[in-house]
Amino acid sequence: MVRGVLEEMRIRSLGVIDDAVVELSPGFTAVTGETGAGKTMVVTSLGLLLGGRADPALVRIGAKSAVVEGRIAVPAGAAAAVRAAEAGAELDDGALLVSRTISAEGRSRAHLGGRSVPVGVLSELADDLVAVHGQSDQQGLLKPARQRGALDRYAGDSVAVPLDKYTAAYRRLRAVTLELDEITTRARERAQEADLLRFGLEEIAAVEPRAGEDTELAAEAERLGHAEALASAATVAHAALAGNPEDPEGVDATTLVAGSHRALEAVRSHDPALAALAERIGEIGILLSDVSGELAGYADDLDADPLRLAAVEERRAALTQLTRKYGEDVGAVLAWAEDGASRLTELEGDDDRLSELTAERDALRADLSGLARALTDARVETATRFAAAVTEELASLAMPHARVTIDVRQTDDPDGVEIDGRTVAYGPAGVDEVELLLAPHPGAPPRPIAKGASGGELSRVMLAVEVVFAGTDPVPTYLFDEVDAGVGGKAAVEIGRRLARLAKSAQVVVVTHLPQVAAFADRQLLVEKTNDGSVTRSGVQVLEGEDRVRELSRMLAGQEDSETARAHAEELLAAARGDG
Repeated sequence: MVRGVLEEMRIRSLGVIDDAVVELSPGFTAVTGETGAGKTMVVTSLGLLLGGRADPALVRIGAKSAVVEGRIAVPAGAAAAVRAAEAGAELDDGALLVSRTISAEGRSRAHLGGRSVPVGVLSELADDLVAVHGQSDQQGLLKPARQRGALDRYAGDSVAVPLDKYTAAYRRLRAVTLELDEITTRARERAQEADLLRFGLEEIAAVEPRAGEDTELAAEAERLGHAEALASAATVAHAALAGNPEDPEGVDATTLVAGSHRALEAVRSHDPALAALAERIGEIGILLSDVSGELAGYADDLDADPLRLAAVEERRAALTQLTRKYGEDVGAVLAWAEDGASRLTELEGDDDRLSELTAERDALRADLSGLARALTDARVETATRFAAAVTEELASLAMPHARVTIDVRQTDDPDGVEIDGRTVAYGPAGVDEVELLLAPHPGAPPRPIAKGASGGELSRVMLAVEVVFAGTDPVPTYLFDEVDAGVGGKAAVEIGRRLARLAKSAQVVVVTHLPQVAAFADRQLLVEKTNDGSVTRSGVQVLEGEDRVRELSRMLAGQEDSETARAHAEELLAAARGDG
């Protein structure tokens, strides 16, 4: 199932191309044309759309800038669509519009889904959209991380099951290790914090403050500090209300009010209004008597003892020492003590927690070692099968003596996990580093595929790899340049056949000069120059019917009208269709 395709590209003022539109097939598209006609500009253009380096030398002479625009169908929810949305881009009817502009002065601009974005965003999308295999631009499976991921997908459940178990254990180990590190690296700080808490709690416990006590003591201190003035005022007020025993002739409020009440009582029956006033004066008399009594009691009960005042002030001073350190009032001090006690319990439990975490970490590391070993064994078994399959593919691609192996190795790390007596580095995907190696001929040492093959050989190796990996690698589009360099005849037919096979599960675009390859394509594009040496809009044609036979004839014999070449071209097309 094709997960997304490059539908078309428009190229303007890039190299020999003046203005051309390249329409691509969802399956296998072959790009052909005379040497120097601009076929490789397809690869260059795609590289620019995917964040490749902008070289001002690519701008067509006389033009101010070169522009490449692409339309890529991206299913909603695909990784590329999600990343594009994060960059502010929007899909246009299910497609992502990408453009890249290079000025003749070297400036470069990128747009994604109608939004200007950094070129780096296009590079991030590249891995999820297109794998380019050519002499100058290599992506996709040349990256070791993708090689390991693709090998795991190729293996299926034999790797997926132990990998899931390993990943779960790894995540838990990471969490435990982080908590252990936090406890141990902050041990001194936590000990200091515990000491401060103990001191504060002991200081508060020694004083034993009571909620609201500071307010009560403040009121008592105020009263005791002014006891004499309060007693004098209460005595004078009492005398004014109830009279002074030492002055029997004196007039007091109680006596005057009583006299007023008696005067009205004598005549109250003659006028209801006056009777009401008499009632009210009677109430005043009762109130004056009550207040007078309370004033007498207040004066008698008032404690002017200086010893009590000293005790109150001493207690207030002790509480003030606490409120200066632990809260604005006694209530806040008590709240601090409650929180502090809870925190101290937590800190004093560190030793127990440390022992628990250490034991869990050691157990997890032991489990992780066993899971990593099982994961490695599964990968090694899969790598052997995969390498044999790729080597077999290469034998049919004019590399009969080439041998591919996969190196599954580990790196020593004193802080790693123990595997078979070695302590090796580990990560979220296990302990293995996976790398594809190629020995192009007998006696040659296996080397990383990017270094062990020429440009044409490398493309063929990558084709063999992609055919074996077909359906397991998430890249929806593959572009091959120079995949057929240095081959012909039967090997060229095999290359075409394998490209067609790969195109059943992904989009494949191939720049080729071999008719045996082009014949297998679902769509063939011809790139040709005009008389002035440029490629215009009409210079990129979709070939069908007689036009395609004519182009294959030219590729076969260099003569479009050769009856022999035409017959051979028709035979190639028929054979390719029959093979499909």
